[in-house]
Amino acid sequence: MATGIKDKVAIIGMGCTKFGERWDVGAEELMVEAFQEAIQDAGIDKNEIQAAWLGTCFDEVNVGKSALPASMTLRLPNISVTRVENFCASGTEAFRGAVYAVASGAYDIAMAIGVEKLKDIGYGGLPEFSSAMGTLNGLWFPNVTAPGCFAMLASGYAAKYGIDMQELKKAMAHVSAKSHANGVLNPKAHLRKAVTEEKILNAPMIAYPLGLFDCCGVSDGSACAIVTTPEIAKSLGKKDFVTVKALQLSLSNGTEMAYEWDGAHFITAAKASTEAYKEAGIKNPREELSLMEVHDCFSITELVTMEDLHISERGKAPKDIMDGFYDLDGKLPCQVDGGLKCFGHPIGASGLRMLYEIYLQLHGRADKRQLKDPKLGLTHNLGGFPMMNVCSVAIIGKYDV
Repeated sequence: MATGIKDKVAIIGMGCTKFGERWDVGAEELMVEAFQEAIQDAGIDKNEIQAAWLGTCFDEVNVGKSALPASMTLRLPNISVTRVENFCASGTEAFRGAVYAVASGAYDIAMAIGVEKLKDIGYGGLPEFSSAMGTLNGLWFPNVTAPGCFAMLASGYAAKYGIDMQELKKAMAHVSAKSHANGVLNPKAHLRKAVTEEKILNAPMIAYPLGLFDCCGVSDGSACAIVTTPEIAKSLGKKDFVTVKALQLSLSNGTEMAYEWDGAHFITAAKASTEAYKEAGIKNPREELSLMEVHDCFSITELVTMEDLHISERGKAPKDIMDGFYDLDGKLPCQVDGGLKCFGHPIGASGLRMLYEIYLQLHGRADKRQLKDPKLGLTHNLGGFPMMNVCSVAIIGKYDV
């Protein structure tokens, strides 16, 4: 009978580049930057890595359709390297491959690395979903944009709970202002300027009700993780190390678009988080989690996610947000590093970048944004259409001796 992966895999090293408009380097240089930090942090020789997974989404401007560029660029020792892509969950998908490989006993030490050069795509935002997704069940989606899709989520949420749109926009503005304030404290963030809620509310409209500051930016970046078993981590002299408590993935089966979607929530996020809590042994996530990094591609996405993760009650996330529950000094800080809002969203790297922040916090290495004695952290990725999507949820924490 399946028992899950709680405490079966330890993270012994992580690395992350500075995110931003990295015109001076290519995807290969970004991978090297993240890898060098991770390997130094792990304290091992790269020849000890037995398998690797590479997460990247848009192959046209990144590393191509295979994993060869990662193997060649990092001069990995002729090992198995696999390229994976699962929309915005691509980075976490790479992490899942490495974690499951170690948990299964197939390898002793594995690596996950994610990278994306989004600034080179030639778009102000992401490419049209239709070009990235092709056809789904024979359907073609021309001229669909991310802001347009998620604007519908905001309208659907307001309608379902009878919330005045101006009040919802205030809560969304607080979400963005909170993340910008956190990003100021992070030298690796792309955007590092505080923004007032008033400025956010008066910014140019992108897709009603989403204004400029309700949308995350476009960036380049890479992040990397090296994992092994707790026993090997101990043999390497690691103390107070971090282990994976849960790792769950949920994909839409298409019924949301046909008849199930209420326009206000993500079925996959509710499912993945429920399974992750079960795997991690978490009974009350609102009380037991120490911090979260969620997929704030738009401020409304973060707001809705608070309910899909079973933290806020349905229809009550705006109140929790305005009460400061998710602020840096709140009960459950969210986007401690600035989130996608301040890092942008180089797709293949985002999931691993989120894990990197939780990892730093658990080790007490987050400098000015360090929380007091965090125990458990959650990451959440969401990709695709609001009504048809991929969702991943990971929970990591201090090793239970």
